[in-house]
Amino acid sequence: MRYAHTNIAAKDWEKVADFYINVFKCTPKLPERNLKGDWLDKATGLKNARQFGMHLNLPGFEGTIAPTLEIFSYDDLVDRNPMMANHKGFTHIAFEVDNVDETLEQVLKNGGSTLGEIIENRIEGVGIIRFTYCRDCEENIIEIQSWKYD
Repeated sequence: MRYAHTNIAAKDWEKVADFYINVFKCTPKLPERNLKGDWLDKATGLKNARQFGMHLNLPGFEGTIAPTLEIFSYDDLVDRNPMMANHKGFTHIAFEVDNVDETLEQVLKNGGSTLGEIIENRIEGVGIIRFTYCRDCEENIIEIQSWKYD
């Protein structure tokens, strides 16, 4: 068993893909997708579903079989209120980076926004974490973290 991917349903999949490519050094995993048909309707529970977008290889993995970030748009995309860190269900994706401050700067330069402050705290038995929560260009929550392990 292995972890396969995390999906982001985006209004503008190309803009969101560019954000993750520019900020977190994800790389495109071709081909781009344009999926539709009875099989997709049955799988998603939607009528006349069409997904289009691409997968991005996540940083820190080598080879052809690695987890991806799947960024797809739908012809019929339903809006929701912005997610908060304490909402029920999946709330964020996290990236371990060399420099939290510089990465947050790149988030902001690429259309993202802050959600909280940069904090440094000792986690007993693990080490010191420096981290913050922020949002990508479509308000999905990202945790940026850097560790000094014990």
